[in-house]
Amino acid sequence: MSGSTVEVPELVRQKATAQGVEGIRWLTHLNDIVEQLERNWDVVVDPNAYQGGSEAYVAAATTSDGAEAVIKIAIPGNALTTEARTLALANGHGYARLLEHDDVRQAMLLERLGTSLADLGLPIKTQIEILCGTLRRAWEVRADPNLPSGAEKARSLATFITAKWEELNKPCPERVIERALCFADVRGGAFHPETAVLVHGDAQSVNTLQARAKTSSTSAQFKFVDPDGLFAERAYDLAIPMREWSKELLEGDAARLGRERCAFLGLLAGVDTQAIWEWGFIERVSTGLLALHVGAEQVGREMLDVASHWMD
Repeated sequence: MSGSTVEVPELVRQKATAQGVEGIRWLTHLNDIVEQLERNWDVVVDPNAYQGGSEAYVAAATTSDGAEAVIKIAIPGNALTTEARTLALANGHGYARLLEHDDVRQAMLLERLGTSLADLGLPIKTQIEILCGTLRRAWEVRADPNLPSGAEKARSLATFITAKWEELNKPCPERVIERALCFADVRGGAFHPETAVLVHGDAQSVNTLQARAKTSSTSAQFKFVDPDGLFAERAYDLAIPMREWSKELLEGDAARLGRERCAFLGLLAGVDTQAIWEWGFIERVSTGLLALHVGAEQVGREMLDVASHWMD
């Protein structure tokens, strides 16, 4: 930074301030934290942070040997411990390579990747193909059984759905909630450690970035960032593309198009389609409720509308 003051994106500032005293203290000392990490890791951090996120300060960095990297410092209440553990397990295979980790400051130094899949303007089918190819590589990483399990995830989503539906004054039919809770019970019971893998947990296009090195003259490899890190069945990762692109589903027969997407995901990934469908329904309902909770009204309504069509 060479004496510069870090620029904190407005969304990050708002989220940190909402944490109260701890968040305000973090903002006050962020410049010092960055300078300490620069010294400890022998890097130079660009004071102009990346925009778009809200959970952490993220900025470009350059190592002493000229390598391009990214520094990430979580705001209070958003620990990076599980994310760092996931990235360390992957060691660059299917995920951004973890270069350094400071657990006290909740900071990481990562390899710098390229453009996100979401920003490449590719058709949805192509994005799904890339996501599944990247997931198949990521699933090869040896998992840590001590990570949160698929059974725990199913229970936590069921608890969230029940509470948030009531809190939001029941914004979708009760039968949708009942179906989501039924599927959560089934998927929780289906967890088996012997078939579980390291699961990203939020494998969407915005978390899928081009690697700097190309695998061939025409196609770039992709890697994941921002993993939740779970020990779960493969179908959970495929629930994320099932919950995305609601508008495109609503423009046609949402039930038929949803089943077609599910079958396509199952074919590409070699995963049971019923498990994908059930996790996808759970994720669509829980994320729709979350979107309404944070004020993303249109996104939430579209997600829940699709879930209603999927009841047919």
